[in-house]
Amino acid sequence: MATLDQARYFGVDLAWGQRARTGLAVLDDAGRLLESASVRTDDEIMAFVDRHNAVTLVAAFDAPLVVPNETGRRPCEALVGQLFARFGAGAYPANRGNPCFLPEPRGARLAAEMGWDMDPSTPPGIGRQACIEVYPHPAMVSLFPLDYVIPYKIKRGRGLPALKDAYEQLLNHLEGTCGDVLALADSARWSILRSTAAGATRKSELDAIEDEIDAIFCAYLAWLWGTDQEQMVVLGDYATGYIVTPTPPPPTALHSRPVRRKPAQERIDAGVTSDDGSFGSSLGYPVCTPAAQMAQLEIVRPINGAEETTNA
Repeated sequence: MATLDQARYFGVDLAWGQRARTGLAVLDDAGRLLESASVRTDDEIMAFVDRHNAVTLVAAFDAPLVVPNETGRRPCEALVGQLFARFGAGAYPANRGNPCFLPEPRGARLAAEMGWDMDPSTPPGIGRQACIEVYPHPAMVSLFPLDYVIPYKIKRGRGLPALKDAYEQLLNHLEGTCGDVLALADSARWSILRSTAAGATRKSELDAIEDEIDAIFCAYLAWLWGTDQEQMVVLGDYATGYIVTPTPPPPTALHSRPVRRKPAQERIDAGVTSDDGSFGSSLGYPVCTPAAQMAQLEIVRPINGAEETTNA
């Protein structure tokens, strides 16, 4: 008979195609990190899962799972932008105009092949194998907490010293917030990742560990979804696409978004654009200021198998 002490929690920082690197991680029933790695192909992903497969399982994908829209962005991405863009954590739009999502997203295909239930209204439980879509940046803002995202992603204009400082912040936050549950102090692999980040002499060395570190955090989100659903909310729904995230910061939470050029800032203050990734009238959604966000947004929480909608 399946029991919770046999559960496994997976994190998958999934590349949209099979050429780029995918990060993988798996936790035991208590949330301790068992293994993490970087791979590329579907076969390698499935082999990793097979090594740790369990009757009770939750997987968290950092990749779109449900993408029904032909153009634009999904409503859940607009919700993420409205709640988190002021912290620098807006979501990149996913739509079927991107060939990566045709005929279906890679994550959805993998979930179907492994028999994982993608519907977030079905809560995880003994004997169930479920998966959800997550997004690390807003989750980090909520959990660490942060007043702005940590700039550890390799982008133009970010030099090696700044990136190494950002990785130091990221790893410190992960250890401080998740370290006890993940048992990072006892993980040989975590020690290697730490040493790699500290000793990097090229950006490519940091790039090589980024997906694996994100996957470890995704696995922690899977563990939270499986063990502490009261801390998690669902933005969106199974029909239009969704993202599961820890409870967003209140509208009064301070942020340290860099000052933008004046014309754009004036438009943002006037509430007529969404240059920062938040709602905009061009999307057909109401424009909300940070002070009104939580009052106007409906956040859906799965409660005992049914969806309860609340105005947070």
